[in-house]
Formats: sequence, C-alpha cells, structure tokens
Amino acid sequence: MSHKATGLRARRVALSTAVAAVLGTAVPAVSQELEEVIVTATKRAESVNDVPLAITALSGDFIMTTNLNDVKDLVAYTPGVSGNSQDSFIDAISVRGVRTQDFGIGGDPSSGFFKNDLYEGRNGAVVTSLYDMERAEILRGPQNFLFGRNAIGGAFSVYTNKAEIGSSDAYIDFDVGQRGHLVTEGAINIPVNDNFAMRLAGYYSQEDGFARNVNGNRNRDEIEHEKWALRWSTTFETEKLSLRTHVEYEDRVQSGSMYRAIDQGDIWETFDEFITSDATLGGSSEDLDSDISHGEADDATVATFGLFVEYDLGFATLISNTGYKDHDYYYSEDYDGTPLDINTYQQDQAGDYFQQEFRLISNSDGPLNWYTGLSYYREEIDTTFTFIGREDFFCQFYGNAYNPGYDFTGCADLYAYYGYEWENTGNGLLTEPGRIVGKYTGWSAYATADYDITDTLNLELGVRYTEDKKDFAIEVYEPESALGSYWAYGFNTDGFISETQTWDDTNLRAMLTWTPTEDGMFFASYTEGFKSGGYSSFFLVDAAGQTPEAGSTISQSDGFRPADFNPEVADSYEIGYKDSYLGGAGNFDLTAFMYDYEGLQIVYLPGEGGAGVVGNVGQVDGYGLEASTTVALNDNWTLYLAAGYLNTEANGIEDICGAEDPLACEGSPLFWAPEWTGAARLDANFPIAGGAITGSFEASYESERGGDWSGVPENYIDPFTIVNLRVGYESDSNWYVRAYAENLFDEFTWDGQNLNGGIIPSHFFGPMRPLTFGVMAGMSWD
Repeated sequence: MSHKATGLRARRVALSTAVAAVLGTAVPAVSQELEEVIVTATKRAESVNDVPLAITALSGDFIMTTNLNDVKDLVAYTPGVSGNSQDSFIDAISVRGVRTQDFGIGGDPSSGFFKNDLYEGRNGAVVTSLYDMERAEILRGPQNFLFGRNAIGGAFSVYTNKAEIGSSDAYIDFDVGQRGHLVTEGAINIPVNDNFAMRLAGYYSQEDGFARNVNGNRNRDEIEHEKWALRWSTTFETEKLSLRTHVEYEDRVQSGSMYRAIDQGDIWETFDEFITSDATLGGSSEDLDSDISHGEADDATVATFGLFVEYDLGFATLISNTGYKDHDYYYSEDYDGTPLDINTYQQDQAGDYFQQEFRLISNSDGPLNWYTGLSYYREEIDTTFTFIGREDFFCQFYGNAYNPGYDFTGCADLYAYYGYEWENTGNGLLTEPGRIVGKYTGWSAYATADYDITDTLNLELGVRYTEDKKDFAIEVYEPESALGSYWAYGFNTDGFISETQTWDDTNLRAMLTWTPTEDGMFFASYTEGFKSGGYSSFFLVDAAGQTPEAGSTISQSDGFRPADFNPEVADSYEIGYKDSYLGGAGNFDLTAFMYDYEGLQIVYLPGEGGAGVVGNVGQVDGYGLEASTTVALNDNWTLYLAAGYLNTEANGIEDICGAEDPLACEGSPLFWAPEWTGAARLDANFPIAGGAITGSFEASYESERGGDWSGVPENYIDPFTIVNLRVGYESDSNWYVRAYAENLFDEFTWDGQNLNGGIIPSHFFGPMRPLTFGVMAGMSWD
C-alpha cells in the first residue's frame, strides 16, 4: 500500500498508532486489533511478529509525523542504539555499544546503512533524507550474514514508497516552524497501463542556525541547513516478472559539526599553560566560542540508481539487485572548539559505489525452506584531507612544553631562542594536506536453510563467506611552512605510498524457533560477526612498525607502507520472546543478548601530534536486555514503551587507556554507549463530526555516557530526556493540520564528546536542537 493510497482516513489510524511495529510489535488500530506489519529483514517478506530477530520497524507515517529527517534520527526510537549527530558522519552511531570511531576512508562503518536494499556507503554519502517513506527497519546485533558489508554492529534499512500499478494517489505536506524552518514533501503515483506505473517524489528542507556562537569573528547562530531531493521510481509487473527502478538525487548544504572545548580538568590546564594567547572561552557552558575563519560546511550531492528484478521460477524466486551510487562531498569544521585558529579539519571527497546481488529463494510449502545468494561490490574513492592551524600557536604550545619557564608568543621568538631566524611563509598558517585514493572490491556467497522439526519447532542454519580487497594509496604534500610536516602527519611523501591487502572470513549462524501458541514465539540464535580490515588514513609504518622520522620525505622505495589494521570478529548470542496479549490488543517483545567482540578497530593518539591511528585493541564482553510493548488501551489511546539495558567490559586496552596507570582502564565500559536507553509514545484519536482530533506525546531517554576509558569526570554527558508534543485535526476529506512542540522542555545536551590532548583540548560536540514550535498541514488524493 502506498504512502497515501487509502487517503487520510487510513492515515489517521496509522498516525495515532504508528509507533507500533517496534521489536516485533505491530500497529494496533483504534478498534483494539493489531494490524499485520510486513518486513523483509530476513530477505523474505514476513510478518514482523514472525521474525526471530531484535528488530525495530517504523512506518512511513511515523517517520513523517515525528519529523525524522534522516536515517540517524531513527536512533531516538530504537532501544540499544545511540549516537545521533547533526552532520553527515556516522562514526558516533553505536548499536549495543558497537561503533566505528574512524572518520577516515581506509576502514568501514560498523553498522550497515541500506536504502531500498542498496548499500548507502560511508561518511558524506550515507546520510540521506527520509521522504515518501514506506518503512524503516533497524536490526541490532551482527547482521553481516543477512546484509554483508561489515554490518557487525547492526543494520539500518529504509524503504521508500514504490510505484503502484493501478493507483493514482498523491499527497503534499508542509511544515513551518521557528528559525525559518520550512519543509515540504510530496509525491504522485502515475498508472501508465495495466503493467507499468511511475512515482515522482520531491523534498525540500531548510532551517536557520540555533547554536549560539559568541566568537567575536563570528557572533551568530550555527547549525543551519538547506537541502532538496528528487526521486523517480517505476514498477513493471507481469504474472511472473516484477521489475522496479529508482533514480534519486539529493543536494544538501549544511553546517559541519560544532565543538566547545572542555575548559576544565588536566587536559585543559596543560593546554592553557602552554598557549600564551588568550584561549578563554566566552559565553556559558552551553554556547560555542569557535573560530571558523576557514569556513564551516557539510555539503554533498548524491546520485543513486537502483534496479530490482524478481522472477518466479516455480520452485524458487530469482532476485537481482543492482545499484550504483555517486557522490561529491566537502566538509570543514573547527575541531579544536576554541576561539583560536588551532585546528581546522577539511575533507574534500568524491566516490562511486557499485553493487550486484543475486538471490534465489525457495517457494516450498514443505518443511524445508532455503535461500542462497552471491554478491559483489566495487568502490572507488578519492579524498583530500586538510589540517589548518596558525603557526604561532604550535610554536607557543610545543615551545613552552619542551622549555618550561619560558613564555614563547610565537615562532619568531622560539626560533630565536634556538639561534635561528624564523622564515615567515606569508599567511602565518601551517596547512597540511594529504590525498588518499582507494579502490575496494569484495564478494560474498551465502546459503541458509530452515527446517520444521515439528509443527512448532524450526531450526535454521546458515553460512556466509566474505572476501574484501583494498588497494590503498596515500600522498602527503609538503606544507608551505618553515615548520614542515609537523602536526597532522609528521611526514610528507614523494608521490603515492600504496599497498594492497585482502581479508576474508567464513561466518556461521544458527537459530532455533519455538511457537507453542498461535501468537507466542521463543527464539535462540548464535551469530558470528565479521568486519573487514583496512588502513589508517594518516599513518605510515615500516616493516618493524616504526613511523617515519618527523618532517621527513618518504617515497615508496623507503620501505614504508600505509599502516593497516586487522578485521574485527564477534560472537553474538540471543534469546527472545514475542507474544500478544489482551486478546490481540497488545504486543510484547523481550530480547536478551550477550557477545564477545575481539580486535576493536579503535582510533587513538600514539604520540603528541597527528590525527590519530586506527589499531586493533583488546576485547569487549557485553550483555543486555531490550524490551518493548505496544497496546491499544481503548478506542482512543495507544501506548508504546521500549527500553534497553547494556553492560560492557573492555580489556586489553592499556595502549589507549590515557591514564598514568594503563592497567587502571581494564574492565572499563564502552564509554560512548549509555547503559540505559528508552522511548515512549502515547497516541490519542478522538473522532468528531467530519474527522478526528489526534495527538501524541513522545519521549526518548539516554543515561549518562562519556568520560572516556579512564573515566575523566569533566568529559561525561549527563542523562537527558527529550519530549515532543503534537496535537492536530484530521478531516475525513483528506486534509490535516497539526501543531507541535519538539524538545518541549528545552532540554540541553551534547551529541557527544572526544578526549584529545596536547594542542587539541577535549571537547563536546552538538549541541541539541532547542525547543521548537511548528505547524504541519497536508492533503492527499486517491
């Protein structure tokens, strides 16, 4: 059924209960019956109640009415998932504590993001807007068996509305709010003939900044955006053949991440001692004081092409999934988060991605069912990373650090102290650019079979083989500064330094399902996870693992190579229970899990400078519990509750501890993942003549997080709860109007934090969008 196919009357029911379909719950209608929700998380079309996985499914109506703008906004309503941020990076996304900190391009994300079964890619390309949506499915735990592409933490899979043969539905929605907030989206379905249809959808969104920057050179509100997107979809169907295509283009211009240095604690005191210029932060602890003299940007154009073919062979269905994605991306931020020009980070990136998957699914009605598949991908990416800072600040910090008791104000007096004359380059900047070119390919083959041992007991076994090959080359240009290659890389190169490696693994999955009643289901599973190895984007090593001499020029013949890291592997165990209650008026879901995770790919600072190296560090043992329920309380009220608990313990992390006693960090939790996450939504629907009064009260919660491995007290982010309120009227004549207040109690928090050191102080990034009032209105046609 398309987004507006049954008109506003059907949508009104969905809007009042759209929060359903989470962790196996379905959408309860106001008549206190549960509507079946179909998902394809297991590569088959199944009711979400029959899927033996920890899965959150959100309807397209829920996505629209809750103002979920891009894929990362799904985090707030998914227990066990955290790390949303207001940029095009996904390195902060954590699923049950599993995440990737690496912001370079030599590795891969820990969570796979997919749109219409096509892999979305990496930072800069992965975040696409949500409009004209059918549904979203978020799966927790290792999912590379089902999805491939290193989804060792989990998978986010969203589906747009397809062109429907025989339907001529259309809709348009408007959203106007504070700070110049304006969003409009719409779609029209065009039935061409009995076998072919097209669908056109469009989207536009803009909003002015809301994060106050008190910096004298800026003194304005940050974190604004303007973006638009278009999508053309087609469907062709015969008795045995289904062929679907989509072409999508998105253009977005928005702010890069915004930081505020943490101006307390040992790291800040060291920074403040050695920087003789005034680095005092202005404003309150909730304001920014950020020098953005080199600009701030998070701009991308993304084009996607998809072809999905399904053919009924009788004994099985053959599926072909073909996709191509091209993107251009430019990013700039003030990473130090201070009023001084110390570290601007920029990324100029272009890349394309091709994938092809063939899948064969049995059509058997017997006790044995199976599916098998073969997939291939090719990615080419070309990125220039640039680090910019004022030379005098480097001379201040490191001059004073190495020569206690002196107050060097810049490079001139530092060089004079050593008996040299400072050669001014003209603009006073240390600009260190480096370029990376990557060509990555991989393939995998998988097969799974499930057998009905009895009428109520089913066993599923599967195996998947994966191979990834990466051709990686780095070239670092010599800065036009007398300081030379000092901070970001510590070296420059005479041409590209390259290497090629291949990683492979075989993963197993076993699942036992018992359905003692018509609605009740117990399941238990064991899944092996795998995430490919890769390369650090800013480091070279020789055969002995040593880095180049500071300021040296390296060529391919010098025996240095890009620093590589090994794959991650995980063993995950789950047991779960799904059932309905109150005669079908409610659904309940409970999942317990545990995992051991080896070879974490962690970004850390091995010395005083540099942009960080990625290495395999230690092991994490984790366990937790996730639960949700959706219940139609009566004909007018529907309640959804969800919560997740996570306990993790990391060992073997002495190399990245950051404390005076490295063993003090043993047993530390994954500091970026909150121990508790939760969400709730209460929906109301009161019919009146000609329509209904509708409303919803929404809340999402995260407990304390941060502090880093050594528990730095000033780096913690306090617990927070975000509350939204929506009230509206929906007419039987296919139009609606709705007022809302998002972040109703104007809660302040940060998206995340980073522990740094040396010339870069630790900082928070964000901040949270404040209280926002707005009005939505729309109309649909059948």
